[in-house]
Amino acid sequence: MADEADPDAIAEATASFRDQYDDGEHTLETVLSVDDEYETWTFDDLPLDSGIFGELVSRGIVRKRDGEYRISSREGVRAGLEGRAVSTVDQDDPRRALSSPIALDVRAGAALVCALAFLFGMRVLNYRSVVRGEHVVSPANDPYYYRYWMETLLSESDGITDTTVVTDMPDAAASRRPLTHASNWALAELLGGDQWAADMVAAWLPVVATLALGIVVYWLALIVTDDTRVGIASVGLLALTPVHAVYTSIGFLEHRPYQYLWIGVTILSLAWLAVDVQRRRERASRPRVAIREHLLCPWTWIAAIVLGIALAFSVHSWGGSILLFVPLGAYAGLKIALDVRAGLPPMAGNAPLLVGVGIGGAITVLLHVRWGWHEPFTAVVSSIVVVGIVAVAAVGELWHRLEWPTLGILAFEGGIAAVGVSALWYLRPDEWTRLEQRAEDLFAREGATETGSLFTTENAVVLEPMAQLGPTFYIAIAVLGWAAWTVSRRYDPAWGVLAVYSLFWLVLAAFQVRFAAQLSIVVSVLGGLGLVHLLAWLDLVRTPVPFRESTASARDTVGPSARDTAADGGDREPSIALPEDGRTLGALIWIALLVCGLSLIFVPTLSAQTVHSDAQFEAAMAIDDHAADRETPKTFVLSEWGDNRMYNYFVSGESSSYWYASRHFEEFRTGGDPDGWYEEFNESDVGYVVLTEAGGYDERNAQRQLHDELGTGSDGETPLEHYQAVYVDDEVTAFAVVPGATITADGEPGEELSLETEVPVSGETVTYERTATVDDDGTLAVTVPYPGEYTVGEREIDVPARAVETGSVLELEQS
Repeated sequence: MADEADPDAIAEATASFRDQYDDGEHTLETVLSVDDEYETWTFDDLPLDSGIFGELVSRGIVRKRDGEYRISSREGVRAGLEGRAVSTVDQDDPRRALSSPIALDVRAGAALVCALAFLFGMRVLNYRSVVRGEHVVSPANDPYYYRYWMETLLSESDGITDTTVVTDMPDAAASRRPLTHASNWALAELLGGDQWAADMVAAWLPVVATLALGIVVYWLALIVTDDTRVGIASVGLLALTPVHAVYTSIGFLEHRPYQYLWIGVTILSLAWLAVDVQRRRERASRPRVAIREHLLCPWTWIAAIVLGIALAFSVHSWGGSILLFVPLGAYAGLKIALDVRAGLPPMAGNAPLLVGVGIGGAITVLLHVRWGWHEPFTAVVSSIVVVGIVAVAAVGELWHRLEWPTLGILAFEGGIAAVGVSALWYLRPDEWTRLEQRAEDLFAREGATETGSLFTTENAVVLEPMAQLGPTFYIAIAVLGWAAWTVSRRYDPAWGVLAVYSLFWLVLAAFQVRFAAQLSIVVSVLGGLGLVHLLAWLDLVRTPVPFRESTASARDTVGPSARDTAADGGDREPSIALPEDGRTLGALIWIALLVCGLSLIFVPTLSAQTVHSDAQFEAAMAIDDHAADRETPKTFVLSEWGDNRMYNYFVSGESSSYWYASRHFEEFRTGGDPDGWYEEFNESDVGYVVLTEAGGYDERNAQRQLHDELGTGSDGETPLEHYQAVYVDDEVTAFAVVPGATITADGEPGEELSLETEVPVSGETVTYERTATVDDDGTLAVTVPYPGEYTVGEREIDVPARAVETGSVLELEQS
C-alpha cells in the first residue's frame, strides 16, 4: 500500500479549508473524531453534506482505502488546524523513543506498595495452619509431590554448582515440569540446601512469585490503559480472586506460581510491543516512520527477548504447556491481520514478535535436546508454531503489498493453522498420540473439585464464577466485550492481547474450573478498568483514560514527552488522589466494598478448605514417631487420596504418588473385612491406615470398625487382629498395620477364655478385649495387635512390641 500523503501538503490543504469555510474548523474536528473512533469509515458515518465531503476528498485531506475512507495524515490535519509546522522533531529520529517503558511517580509507587501489601496479606491467611513450629504443612495434596522432587534433587546434589542435577534429571521429573523442579532445587540450594531451606522454599515461594505477578499485572494494566488507578485496582482484584488465592497461598508449592508468573510476563511483553507500535503509529507522519522508530527502540528488543524467555520457561514449567501456544498463535494471527488493515507492513511491524517467538522455540528445543526436558511433542509443536507464525507474517506482507481485503487473510490464517495440525498428525504420529493422551489427562480427569466447570449447574451457572473469580468477573466480561469491539473498529492490538487470552482461558475454565486461575491474570486488568469506570459513572472518580472522549488529542502529542506523561493519561493530573470530600470518600469505600466484599468472604473460605487440620497433622506426627521405632520398611500410609501425599511426606518422605490410595482406599473403607486386607497390605508395604470422620457408612465396614470402634469390636463382634491404634481423635484415627502376636494356650475343649489389655493412645485409654473358644484339640490361639500385659482369666502374659511386629507366637504358661 502506498505511503500516506506528505503531512506538510496536508497541513497546507487543511489550513486553506479551515479558512475558506465558516465552520471549517468544526468540520475538521468532527472528521478527526470519527477517524479516531474507526480504523476506516464511510460517508454515512459523518454528519456532513456531500459537497463538503467532496471538498475534503478533492483536497487530499481524506482518501479512500479498501472501499472506505480515512484521513490522509492525522498529524498534517492537526498541524493545519493549529496553524503550526507539522513537527519540530525529526520524524525519522529514533531518539524520540523513551528511555524507559513506563513512569512511576511517588504517589503511584506508594499506592503500588499498599496494593502489594494487601496481596501479601491475602496470601498468608493460612500462616498458622501451614507454619507449625519446625514443620511446614503445605495445603492440599499436590504440593508434596513438588517437595518430594525438590528434596530428592537436594539429596543428590553437591551444591548449587552441581548442574548435573538438572541436566541429568530423573525421567519422572524431567518429562513434565522440569523447570519447576530445577527452580525449586536451585532456590533451596541458594538458601543453604538443608531441610530448613527446603521448607522455606515450600512455604514462601508461592507468595513471592505472586507478589512478582502483582507487579506484572500492575505494569500490564498501566501499559494498556495508561491509568495508574486501573493498575492499582487490578492488583487489588488479583488479591481478591478466590481461585488464584487458593493456588498461590503460603505453602502451596506447585508449578502454578511459576506458570502464572510466566504467563503474565508473556502477556505483558506482547502488550508492550503492541502499545509501542500503536502509539508511534498515531504520532508518526507515515507508517514506515512508526515501524522504524519501533525497531530502533532498545526496549523493543528487550521486550522481544523477555517474551522468548517467558515462553520457554512457561513451556518447561507445566506438563500441559502445549496449550500456551494456542492463544499465542491466535494473537499473532490477529495482530498481523490488524497490521494489514492499518496499512502497516506485517513482517517489519512484527519482527520483534517473530524474534521473541523464535527465541522461545529455540530455548524450548534446546532444553529438550540437550537436557531431555519435557516430552518430544513439546519441541515438535513449538517448532511448528514458530514456522506457522512466520508463514502467517509472510502471507500478511504479501496481502499488505497487494492491498487485498483484510477479511481474506483471516481465512487464510485459519488454513495455515489447519495445515500445521494436519502435518503434525501425519508426519509425527507418535507425538500426536502422546498429545491425545495428555489432552485426556488434562480434560478427562474426574474426582477432584478443580475438574468441575466454572459454569456448573450445581451453582445455578452464574454463581460459581463469583465464588471462584469474585463478583467483578461480570464487570470484566462487559469490559472484554468492549475490548473486542474496540479491536474490531480501530487499530488497538493491546486490547487484542487481553481479548484473545481472556477468551482462551475462559473456554478452558468452562471445562475445568482450575483454569480460572490463569484467566484471573487478565480478568484482573479488565475488572480493574471496569471498576474504575463504574466509580467514574457514579461521579466518584475521574473517567479512566481508555473511556475519555478527549484521548484523541492526547494521543496526537508529538515528541519525546508523549510517553513521559503521568501514568493515568495526563501530566496535569495526579496519578492517584483521594477525594477531599469526606462524603465522596465514604461513598467510594462503600461502593468498593459492595462490589468486592463477597471476595473478602470467598478468599479465606476457599483457602481454608485446602489446609490440613490440627488432627491430621497430629496424626501424621504420631505415625512418624511410631514408624521411627519400627524395624519394618513398610511405612506407606493408606488414606483418602486427597491427603495421602501429606501423610507419606511426613512419615517416609515418599510423596511422589497417591496412585495406590486412589485405587484401593475407598474399596478398603467400604469393605467389611479389614483383616482380610492384611496380605494385600503386607505385599504392598502398607504400614499405616488413616481414616477420617465421614457420614454415609451405616453398614459394618472398615470405616465403622476402625474409626468408630478403634478395632476393638462391639455388639459381640470380634476385634480386629492387625490394626494397632497410634492416634485417636473424633476427626482422624490412625492405625499401624501389624502381623500381631499370637498367644497360644491349653484348655478344656469348648472353654471360653477372655484376653484383655489397656493401651494409652493419644491421651485416651483403649481397651482391647478378645474372647476365644478352646478348640477340640484343647488348644487356643489368638492374634493380638497391641503389646502390653494381657490378663487371660487368672493368668497374665506380657506381649513385647517386637513380638507384635514380627508375628511371634507366645505360649501362655499354665497356672
